[in-house]
Amino acid sequence: MDIRQLQYLVALAREKHFTRAAQACNVTQPTLSGRIRQLELELGVPIVERGQRYQGLTQEGERVLKWAQLILNNWTSMHQELAQLAISDFGLTGRLALGAIPSALPIIPYLTRDVQRLHPEINFTIMSMSSEEILRGLEDFSIDAGISYLDNEPINDLLATPLYVERYCLFVPAGHRFASLDQVTWKEAAELPLGLLTTNMQNRRIIDRAFEAAGCHPQPALETNSVINLYSNVRLMDLASVMPRYLANMLGDDAGVKAIPLIEPEVAHSVGVVTQDRDPVAPLVRAFRQAASHFSTNGISLE
Repeated sequence: MDIRQLQYLVALAREKHFTRAAQACNVTQPTLSGRIRQLELELGVPIVERGQRYQGLTQEGERVLKWAQLILNNWTSMHQELAQLAISDFGLTGRLALGAIPSALPIIPYLTRDVQRLHPEINFTIMSMSSEEILRGLEDFSIDAGISYLDNEPINDLLATPLYVERYCLFVPAGHRFASLDQVTWKEAAELPLGLLTTNMQNRRIIDRAFEAAGCHPQPALETNSVINLYSNVRLMDLASVMPRYLANMLGDDAGVKAIPLIEPEVAHSVGVVTQDRDPVAPLVRAFRQAASHFSTNGISLE
């Protein structure tokens, strides 16, 4: 058994197609299929369900996949650490894959900026994900770290570094009848045409529970998985929306939108970085954790 066999298996599980997996690995389809069959023979178990097309992994194959993902992640981390020893004067190199809940995406540049100040050769892949997708991504090593809620739903024994507390405002167009108010109740907000995140997002579940606590169940006029799309619809389509309070500070002075704190109930949840709890820690992940532990927005309020 060698690393390439494991790489081919992980690619096949990800692509769910032999030809696409082979293309992702820069080999021919017969080469990929042959090396996976060789892995089956070496381990003495069937890994792939046999058929004219890819039909999934066997029960044994699913277990082999878990080990393959772990081994490959450790293999990558080992190379990162050895590279750091070899070129310690120049910092770390490599790519960090990050997943973030939509409401936290505007925060990520503050973290990546701090990482790159110390390690300018680190690059990033950043994906908008639900909290559930972040947990799955950490489990199968498709992402290195996530930015998600820490205190609303279980985070399954992950290491957590708090970043900020998310509170909520009603965002309305500047000419809206609520625009001059200092605060709005959730019950009052429920009476408006609303744009909200989709129901698979933890932010939406938080908002739904707040409305339920206020004794109301609004039916949103628009649902999206993008906070920026929500903001644009408030500004251009005269919808109202419930979004994190910090967005009003992050986006600067916008005469077209007013953010009004929501009350009755008061709602606040901790958001932070989550990573696998493992030792040794991959050098790139360690650098990102360090940036999170010294998180600063240079005076922009997140409260």
